[in-house]
Amino acid sequence: MTLNNPYQTYQRQAVTTSKPEDLTFMLYQGMVKFLRLSKIALQNKNFEESNKNNVRAQEILSELMVTLKPGYEISDSLLSLYDFMKFRLIEANINKKLEILEEVEGYAVELMETWATAMKQTKTKA
Repeated sequence: MTLNNPYQTYQRQAVTTSKPEDLTFMLYQGMVKFLRLSKIALQNKNFEESNKNNVRAQEILSELMVTLKPGYEISDSLLSLYDFMKFRLIEANINKKLEILEEVEGYAVELMETWATAMKQTKTKA
């Protein structure tokens, strides 16, 4: 008999019961978290840990890409931005460049904050 980690159980339930807009926000939060962890690891010359967190941020970008609905101008713009961010993360990972991680983190934070604002505005209109 295996015991479930209560935190993992909570996370799994949060994901399976959340609305799509909440899931998108969680993805943005996760991306920011992993970018920050990657930066800290890189500053400490822990390249393996930096790589692991960089790749997690890339995986989140891939997930965000597949959730876009094609045919909308905003989707096309976001797809281009996500693709650029992913390319930059690969470049940061290969070249061990902290400034590239900081650049991508800036975009990720802006996306997260914009999404949070949009969610608040949508809830106040409802």
